[in-house]
Amino acid sequence: MRYSKNVSAFRPSPIRSMMKAVVNPNVISFAGGMPGEELFPVDDIREMVANMPRKAMDTALQYGPTDGLPILVDLLTQEMSKKGFDMEKNRIIVTTGSTQVMNIVSKLLIDQNDIVLTEDPVFCGSAGAFCSYHAQLVGVKMDSEGIIISELEKALEKNPKFIYTTPTFHNPAGLTYSRKRRMEFLEVMAKHPDVMILEDDAYGRLYYDNDTQEDIVPMKTYAKNEQQIIYCSSFSKIFGPGLRIGWMVLPKEMFEVAEIAKQSMDACTPQFSQMLAYEFWKSGRLDRYVEMLRNTYKARRDKMVECIKKYCPEDTTFVTPKGGFFLWARIPDSIDIDKLFDNCSERGVVFVKGIAFSADYKNNQHIRLSFSNTNPETIEKGIKLMGEEMYKLMK
Repeated sequence: MRYSKNVSAFRPSPIRSMMKAVVNPNVISFAGGMPGEELFPVDDIREMVANMPRKAMDTALQYGPTDGLPILVDLLTQEMSKKGFDMEKNRIIVTTGSTQVMNIVSKLLIDQNDIVLTEDPVFCGSAGAFCSYHAQLVGVKMDSEGIIISELEKALEKNPKFIYTTPTFHNPAGLTYSRKRRMEFLEVMAKHPDVMILEDDAYGRLYYDNDTQEDIVPMKTYAKNEQQIIYCSSFSKIFGPGLRIGWMVLPKEMFEVAEIAKQSMDACTPQFSQMLAYEFWKSGRLDRYVEMLRNTYKARRDKMVECIKKYCPEDTTFVTPKGGFFLWARIPDSIDIDKLFDNCSERGVVFVKGIAFSADYKNNQHIRLSFSNTNPETIEKGIKLMGEEMYKLMK
């Protein structure tokens, strides 16, 4: 087959390749970043579909505007304005999942061999999107408060096209930038106004500790040069990933070219999904649902933290996530991660090796553990088994 040169730039997601194991009911999976499927608002969706007027159903089944279902765009515009976004200077595009945002931004900004900065570690799905447009990724290390500013300053000397950041409930690192670090980040980036910032906020509504709310305000709402920032979020974690709905808030001057870029990908995001998302949010169901999710996921997070401390070697370290789906654990240097993965898999427990999230595909002695789609009892069973295998490999 005479493939294009683009194929050589593809960076496959190890998580997608593990999906058979992730959805196997006989496997305890800490691998996929999936919502708890038993928590999906199935009854609400059935009710909304059953009560959808014929005219609305006709609209839902038809092609729609590339930038999104007008009533959903209007609702998102209102909600973003309430959160502090300047919607006089920005526009919204509804996307087919937030991964499409990565592809739209890549299509607009990346030329072959352009430098794109990411945090290190970085979500492999986003990294894969950037690489598919022949970007050269440069990872910038983080500490418990976020991206390390001195490392960022060095990386900016490479003249990147943009930087991709997930400052709130990072995937995979689980950490959240402090307000101080966010301000330092923006101060540095203001010195490089030609370097766009792509701010990914897929998990922002899933906070588990109320004292974090001041820290997790989107940077685009208070940056002095907010036009330097493209913001994106998603319904995947707060409604259902199978509906494939995300959105981006971008400067007006970028709107037309971004809309054209999306047209060539899928013409429009499914109207049916958008209609459901609109009704779910407008009716107040979304707020009630998210509150339930916070309580449920907080209990799962707490159980995973408790079990790692109880069953794993003492020098297994991590930052307790204040929200989101993930715990990023550094395991003792004496443990071979590949062997740990194989041994755990044989016993029916899977996780994702940290190398999958390395900007340069190097071992970082970490593993990513997702707690969102596993009940507390199963979390304990799986972490206990993993801990047993860790101790065996330390002998």
